[in-house]
Amino acid sequence: MATAVPPAASRIAVVTGASSGIGAATARRLAEAGYRVVLTARRKDRIEALAEELTAAGHSATAYPLDVTDRAAVDEFATAFRTVGVLVNNAGGALGADPVATGDPQDWRTMYETNVIGTLNLTQALLPKLDASGDGTVVVVSSTAGHATYEGGAGYVAAKHGAHVLAETLRLEIVGRPVRVIEVAPGMVKTEEFALTRFGGDAEKAAKVYEGVAEPLTADDVADTIAWAVTRPPHVNIDLLVVRPRAQASNSKVHREAR
Repeated sequence: MATAVPPAASRIAVVTGASSGIGAATARRLAEAGYRVVLTARRKDRIEALAEELTAAGHSATAYPLDVTDRAAVDEFATAFRTVGVLVNNAGGALGADPVATGDPQDWRTMYETNVIGTLNLTQALLPKLDASGDGTVVVVSSTAGHATYEGGAGYVAAKHGAHVLAETLRLEIVGRPVRVIEVAPGMVKTEEFALTRFGGDAEKAAKVYEGVAEPLTADDVADTIAWAVTRPPHVNIDLLVVRPRAQASNSKVHREAR
């Protein structure tokens, strides 16, 4: 699949972190809703395979390898568009679960760069294009971690609080312009990579996160929520939507069935 960005159109939806999980599922949902999706992520092979899948299904999709923390690359990417209809800031993730006393500063820095600075980079670069569409939407995929703390999660919690505040402040600053700002904050979502990446590839630790939880959210559950929010009438803004599985009452209160 070629990696050139498609011609500009107001129905373009840019999805970051589209190589797996929530990002890939969101790209599928928005393609089904009629958007021309632009898939961005660092893993070129993954997004090209997804673009081919969507194209074969009759949708319009283009892969564009991109590191959201590389501002020069992001600015170059943005020049390809005259207008953009939707930006889904999904790229992010968690690293480690150490207490504040022993947390790795580099992990904290990486999480802040991807979850906050990456979101800032894409939003700043594409905001004029969203404005130009006359009906733009910025989506920030944060987390329930951006709204409440929990032990062992301070680095990720701090980063997602940053993403939440970015969305909340942007909404205040651009009110009156034709751009909505939507924040979707998922709780426990079981995907192939999130917990595995967080625990450095330790499959046993990753599995324990979901142990005994009958039905954690899936990536498609969150993507369905994002697509619903994006496809509301233009005058309707879903400021903040928190979505959790029924078994999760808070970040630290989860019902686990006895084995």
